[in-house]
Amino acid sequence: MNNTRVILKQRAEGIPREQDFELLHAPAARPGAGELLCETRYLSLDPYLRGQISGRHISGAVNVGELMGGEAVSRVIESRADGFEQGDIIAAHSGWQSHPVVQAATARKLNPALGPLSTLLGILGMPGLTAYAGMTRLADLQAGDTVVVSAASGPVGSMVGQIAKRHGCRSVGIAGSEEKCRWTVAQAGFEHCINYKTETLRDGLKRACPDGINVYFDNVGGDTLQACMEQLALGARVILCGLMAQYNTDDIPPGPNPGLIIRARATVRGLVVYDHEDLRPEFEQQVSHWLQQGQLSYKEDLAEGLQGAPGLFCRLMRGENFGKAIVRVAE
Repeated sequence: MNNTRVILKQRAEGIPREQDFELLHAPAARPGAGELLCETRYLSLDPYLRGQISGRHISGAVNVGELMGGEAVSRVIESRADGFEQGDIIAAHSGWQSHPVVQAATARKLNPALGPLSTLLGILGMPGLTAYAGMTRLADLQAGDTVVVSAASGPVGSMVGQIAKRHGCRSVGIAGSEEKCRWTVAQAGFEHCINYKTETLRDGLKRACPDGINVYFDNVGGDTLQACMEQLALGARVILCGLMAQYNTDDIPPGPNPGLIIRARATVRGLVVYDHEDLRPEFEQQVSHWLQQGQLSYKEDLAEGLQGAPGLFCRLMRGENFGKAIVRVAE
């Protein structure tokens, strides 16, 4: 049995290119005591991995010659750990490889009945939990609030808007194509979605949020954050989650004028999903129920096989993907 791995071949300059990665093949390792030999079914590709390549992310760095990181849903082939059996489905940060050996202490057993396996990396996984924690724990949602979210067609943004709707709020998205905006409104149920590539964002926000923004969930940073801060309503809540605008550059963009925060008497909070692991059981039960009742929409951008991972990741970092970026490694 061979293990296919994708390593970082060279440090990416700006937007990553496929030649920055290399596909390697070698015999799979055998598990030791407390370890699991697994077959990766689905691999999650997320923007934070670009921060790891740059060595600037809270979760650590990926150096040249090292395995690319990332969370995967896998099937246990051989277990040498108590509490895990052959055939169990697990989640682990096992990276871009087909047959990883995983420390059982770092694996989380999954319930396949919650939803399709791929969704356990999307709306029922880390992105979904991120949105759920932000909306239910940090946003102090009030019925009638106008909630704005950037990267609105993505797995975090689309969940933010749909959860806000369930709390009686107006959801306004920001996305980068007409196709993404149409899906966000027609399928995810947002009231509005602003295409920042065809309309000045500030004009779009004034049109869609005439009374100001009560909650802004930021996945981007940069000028998008600045424009939204200029439109805050009194008592607004701002949740800072992602930094897409600066992942591909070493130049850190300037932050918003603090005067905008003071003027709106706004509360600004940073969101790191790892701080909210205690919400996972409640989150999984609630979101699984919504999904099984047909009350949630989601979009996936699938690549086939690990050989497709570099290309999909590069498209993700160019903003060209549509939906949760996932690699289907094995059926």
